[in-house]
Amino acid sequence: MSAEPAVDAFVRHRDLLFTVAYEMLGSAADAEDVLQEAWLRWADVALDAVRDHRAYLVRIVTRQSLNRLRTIGRRRESYVGSWLPEPLLTTPDVADDVELAEHVSTAMLLVLETLAPTERAVFVLREVFELGYDEIAHTVGKSPAAVRQIAHRARAHVAARRPRGAVSAAEARRALEAFRRAVEMGDVQGLLDILAPDVVLLGDGGGIKQAVLRPIVGADKVARLMASRTVEVAALSLHPAQVNGYPALIVRIDGELDTVLTLRIDDGLVSGLYAVRNPEKLSHMRRETALSR
Repeated sequence: MSAEPAVDAFVRHRDLLFTVAYEMLGSAADAEDVLQEAWLRWADVALDAVRDHRAYLVRIVTRQSLNRLRTIGRRRESYVGSWLPEPLLTTPDVADDVELAEHVSTAMLLVLETLAPTERAVFVLREVFELGYDEIAHTVGKSPAAVRQIAHRARAHVAARRPRGAVSAAEARRALEAFRRAVEMGDVQGLLDILAPDVVLLGDGGGIKQAVLRPIVGADKVARLMASRTVEVAALSLHPAQVNGYPALIVRIDGELDTVLTLRIDDGLVSGLYAVRNPEKLSHMRRETALSR
């Protein structure tokens, strides 16, 4: 087909396609690679024969994402320390779409990591993008009946692990501000007041930057570690930002981006802290990323 109509269709749906790939992979770099591969396939399609450009493009991106998931799954097995999703500095409209913000949050992406690849694809396409079972079946190469069963199983799996109830932006900001003040002041008691008793801290340095190699569990351990960081690093500063659709903190040392810290909030308390220091994962924090569904 001629290049111009193909380019127009691809560009029109690009934000959606990136969001599909990112939800599938938890990595912006891998999502960008998938979009490159998807474009090469789309460029060879006879456009006149495609009834629904959006559905066709989503199908290509999902299949390419499934292929890449199997590759990066092996890569993550040898990852140094905890693997965390790549954080995105998101545009304000992502936070306005409460369901989209929840599904691209770090906490939810970690839950999606516990699904098998096909389960993840079915869940994302059905629950986030609201595709019909017949279209999903065509995309993943299963019967509609099988897809319904997979969707039911994936929903139950995610429901048992996702944050308890939707967190409003105001509630997230309140928890984040209380946490930020306590960290900046080295206030252990202030941290204990905002941390859930069973809070979990995960750090991702990718073997490049120093980070906790194993999860740190429990409010007392996490509070003392976070408070000590302020004392040890005098040039540390914390800056609020919208990351993956939710309020988060950017940590700078001597003015340079060092860490992105996102939170999981349950019942008004911080139950998860996710600190990404791996510089290879921080490139999408330098500009806003648009997501859509």
